[in-house]
Amino acid sequence: MAKRLAITIMALGLWAATACKQPSTTTSSNPTAKPGASSTPDQFANARGYYAKDCQTCHGANGEGGPVKLEDGTRLKVPSLREGHALRHSDEEFTKQITKGGDGMPAFEKKLTSDQMNELIRFIRHEFQGK
Repeated sequence: MAKRLAITIMALGLWAATACKQPSTTTSSNPTAKPGASSTPDQFANARGYYAKDCQTCHGANGEGGPVKLEDGTRLKVPSLREGHALRHSDEEFTKQITKGGDGMPAFEKKLTSDQMNELIRFIRHEFQGK
């Protein structure tokens, strides 16, 4: 009985091992996708990185803004990206603010390309303003 059980277990193990090596019958429209990757890529992945690196310290993880103390001791009241005048800014006004800075905000014209700024604005509109 024990010998029969051992043979059955070995046969099942061999079957499982060979079944795992069979090629997948599903096809992907993204040949560079990694196994287990989400089927819907994050269209804002790059912009999330820019935001985390260049904006989050002052505007907050969720774009809420608020009082901020800079490394040099300067205190700022950073506007929310979720409400108020940020909702009324055109994309051009956002681009100008990001590019030139002002009112305590540094200029990013030498840190971000115009394409990166546009991605960042689309990210802000989508994530914080529901547009």
